[in-house]
Amino acid sequence: MVLALGRRVIHTMRMRHIRIAIAQTPVTADTASNGSFIRKQMREAAAAGARLVQFPECAASGYVKSEIGNWRDVDWTALRGELGQTAALAGELRLWVVLGCAHPLAPQNHPHNSLYVIDDRGRLHERYDKQYLSNTEITDWFTPGFRPVVFEVDGIRFGCALCIEISFPELFRQYEEAGADAVLLSSYSNNPTDELRARAYADFNKLWVTLSIPTNSDHRGLTSLAAAPDGTVIARAHAGSPELVMVEIDPGDEKWDIDLRRARPWRAAARAGQIYETRRVVDPRSEDRRSF
Repeated sequence: MVLALGRRVIHTMRMRHIRIAIAQTPVTADTASNGSFIRKQMREAAAAGARLVQFPECAASGYVKSEIGNWRDVDWTALRGELGQTAALAGELRLWVVLGCAHPLAPQNHPHNSLYVIDDRGRLHERYDKQYLSNTEITDWFTPGFRPVVFEVDGIRFGCALCIEISFPELFRQYEEAGADAVLLSSYSNNPTDELRARAYADFNKLWVTLSIPTNSDHRGLTSLAAAPDGTVIARAHAGSPELVMVEIDPGDEKWDIDLRRARPWRAAARAGQIYETRRVVDPRSEDRRSF
């Protein structure tokens, strides 16, 4: 954007800022109950000024083993009806929704474990299918996906990840290389070390990492949270209670100057290696590795 003031021409950067809500919500085998609670939290998120709300893994459908013993037990028609109501409400509230749900394929194939990205007009904008599945998931329950997903809201770029994918740092690195500002990690995990890994990936890759988990299991202290580009937790839910965690993502804030405008570009250049190659020297003292 260019602003003309008298004889001066001032170039201004497009402001990038968003408020998002991270949902900590009960997940059950009752898709109607799930849908009702999801829409309740959507209304609360919109009322709090959020532009996007993120829900846990399989929040709409229920999660396998914990709530679902067999895919034949799922009423997929009823689930699609709930998803339709949720999408319609997203359009009414002008709210983006990132929603965990099993995504059915042909009857002979296991579903995907997915995140539906619903835009603020009530349309399915994109779908992320979990790429890294556990041995149990890939053997008995889910079909893997094979691509990352990045989408943009109000100038902020988001990547998507699910549960056990927190064990794969290369996925978060891939999102950093794709120019993501934040990674939305939805999970059904109760592993307390997930917080440490989320914070580490935020710091390593200089982006926001948000974690959305359900309420209905023993999380051993793990809660829904948001980690900033310096690895600090900037918002956290209370353990085991239904809640929305509100987070401001503002890459233009001066407090992130070192992390985003200095450290992140430097690390990208360092990984490329060229800055080190230009400092390479030919020196016998460097080649001799057997003398002090």
